[in-house]
Amino acid sequence: MKIYDSHLKEKVEFKPVKNKEVRIYVCGPTVYDDAHLGHARSSISFDLLRRTLIALGYKVTFVKNFTDIDDKIINKMNATGKSLKEITDHYINSYLKDMEALNIKRADIEPKATETLEEMFELINKLIENGCTYTLPNGDIYFDTSKDPEYCTLSNKCQDDENVHRVDTEGKKNPRDFALWKACKGEGDVCFDSPFGSGRPGWHLECSAMIKKHIAYPDTEYQIDIHGGGADLFFPHHENEEAQTWCAYKQHLAKHWMHNGFVTINGEKMSKSLGNSFFVKDALKHYPGEVLRFYLMGTHYRAPLNFSEEDLIASKKRLDKLYRLKKRVYGITKKQPDIDFEKKLLEAMSDDLNISKALAVVDEFVKDANEGLDKNPKDKVLKQKIASNIEFIDKLLGVGGSDAYEYFQSGIDEKTKQKINELIEKRNEAKKEKNYELADKIREELKKMGIQIQDTPNGTVWEKI
Repeated sequence: MKIYDSHLKEKVEFKPVKNKEVRIYVCGPTVYDDAHLGHARSSISFDLLRRTLIALGYKVTFVKNFTDIDDKIINKMNATGKSLKEITDHYINSYLKDMEALNIKRADIEPKATETLEEMFELINKLIENGCTYTLPNGDIYFDTSKDPEYCTLSNKCQDDENVHRVDTEGKKNPRDFALWKACKGEGDVCFDSPFGSGRPGWHLECSAMIKKHIAYPDTEYQIDIHGGGADLFFPHHENEEAQTWCAYKQHLAKHWMHNGFVTINGEKMSKSLGNSFFVKDALKHYPGEVLRFYLMGTHYRAPLNFSEEDLIASKKRLDKLYRLKKRVYGITKKQPDIDFEKKLLEAMSDDLNISKALAVVDEFVKDANEGLDKNPKDKVLKQKIASNIEFIDKLLGVGGSDAYEYFQSGIDEKTKQKINELIEKRNEAKKEKNYELADKIREELKKMGIQIQDTPNGTVWEKI
């Protein structure tokens, strides 16, 4: 397995800290609003990484956190009058529902910031003991970046002026110093009791504490194998995580760092502040989750993706071809593994998740399989092999696992589906009674509705024409 290490800025051979065991931590969402396409893309990227490592035989422990205390959440509380728990529970459930629609596997561990306070206190105390902090007159505790000689060597982005911390707090020694603990500011703030007084943790603190609590290797050079997230998190967020972990425990946070590219709309980085954030829930109203997943994963995870509905429709047509093939082997249950195909697909994904190469392998398989069925439509072994390959595509890429006919029913409302099924049942009764004239009449009625039916050994199935 080769991956692109954001720190080394090159593709490297992946070697885990421990043989055949992989511990991955990916930064999850701040739960103050619904998930957007940027969240979806990051989740799909690391879902593909996880699936590939599992297919290669690794034992993977995958962690993704929820930031459930933050300025944005507090602003939402003040604007809506709702409690912290009401807001965060709602958006966590909304996020999980959207990710499930995209066929993204749930993380093995899903920690929350509010459930990791004791570990954050321990980390702050370690940093205080090691002389890496200072306290402002208002009670805020800051990490002193000058105490870490290696600060900025992870991302190498500190020389960029626009990367300097945007919040100019009076009393900070260095613009790049960051808050570990924010003292309670009074009414309207959210505060927790701590050894440092009432307040709340800084954002950068939580991930280091969660990693230490849940998956850190003890007494090793690196706490975990892979730390991932969006490219915008590399500096300052991941840089700060690495600095505080190293200064507290003399361990590097991660052996490898991986980052996915931005999603843009009309050439602009997708951002709430730009007003062009595209919520996943809105996209799902028009396209099935599998179609959206296939489109978002079609661009290599490190490259920027400019969202285009035209490209999405073109991507769907590519996925349609896989499902048309699946229809041709409908009802096949016995599988015949195709080792060569599985090896080709896995080799592509083992090359830093080379999705272009992987999808080219899938396209070639679909073409060859259709040609084989055209020549030998009754070849059971061929059909079993095709069904097996589609099953492997679903296992590795997370697409192709839906019912072949239900896939082509997307976009039809439940009321219309009910009417279609009633007409099919009526037609089946007519056929039983040998009333073929009525059966043909119902078929024509369905055709006028844009519905095509097919009688199979497993019953009558239908799809949009």
